[in-house]
Amino acid sequence: MASLLQRVKSKMAIFAHRKARGMLDGEYGSVFRGRSLDFDDLRAYVPGDEVRDIDWKATARHGSPLIRRYVAVRRQTVLLVTDTGRNMAAEARSGEVKKDIAVLALGVMGYLAHRHGDVVGLVCGDSTATRSLPAKSGEAHLERLLRHVDSHTGLDGAPSRIQDQLGYVARNVKGRHLLFVVADELAADAAKAQLLRRLRAQHEVLWLTVRDTDLAPSSKHTDPNAPAAFSVADDSLLPWPPGMSAAVEAAYTKAASERDAGRQAMLRAAGITEGDVSGSGDVITGLFTLLERHRRAG
Repeated sequence: MASLLQRVKSKMAIFAHRKARGMLDGEYGSVFRGRSLDFDDLRAYVPGDEVRDIDWKATARHGSPLIRRYVAVRRQTVLLVTDTGRNMAAEARSGEVKKDIAVLALGVMGYLAHRHGDVVGLVCGDSTATRSLPAKSGEAHLERLLRHVDSHTGLDGAPSRIQDQLGYVARNVKGRHLLFVVADELAADAAKAQLLRRLRAQHEVLWLTVRDTDLAPSSKHTDPNAPAAFSVADDSLLPWPPGMSAAVEAAYTKAASERDAGRQAMLRAAGITEGDVSGSGDVITGLFTLLERHRRAG
């Protein structure tokens, strides 16, 4: 059986040359503000780096700006939190299964944590159960976490309910950790908003949304030879092809836009940084943008 972690490494290697990987590592290292740091080495300055990190003496000798990089003295805990309900077995905007995109994103974040000497745990589940795997170090452990998510997500699973997994974390996880949440397009409500504020008061929280497939009319949905589309929520047949009216299309587009705006406002009000991805090709750039946005928000 192919290693899921090896797929993560391959994706990172294909996407990122050495300088870009260093930038991604640097953004990850900035998440835990206030941790004890030791000087590690120097690297070339890139736009967006903190000016205060420039080593001016080394810059003068080298002839171009160099910044200091640091490593954490105290090991941190990264908790991967994700939905393994059947919503994540549905199709993403790219046409891929959302689960596959989630596993890649979780793997990249977990591997960054591993490279920084941090430990990684997992909380996942659906509307019927939440499972917790303790934080440990090592690539073999990270592979087990990714395998767990991959094997427990399917169309025959229970409905998704990510607020149950977040509630489990709020009740049971002590101390301050980095929570990396991967879910699909969550609908905002007052109960979720209160739960998110409670989590953010204790933890650093990064949120990655895997975008749903676009159900507005297109060649994909009007092709008479295309396979029938079903809702993973209740197995109902989605009403296309044969096409739908402009009024229905406008109503669908408006509802989707309002849901996105509601989720974004809810997370922003809780002080949680959100990013989104439509497919596996977006994961590396999406995570870099998310980490950079979190650093700038701090």
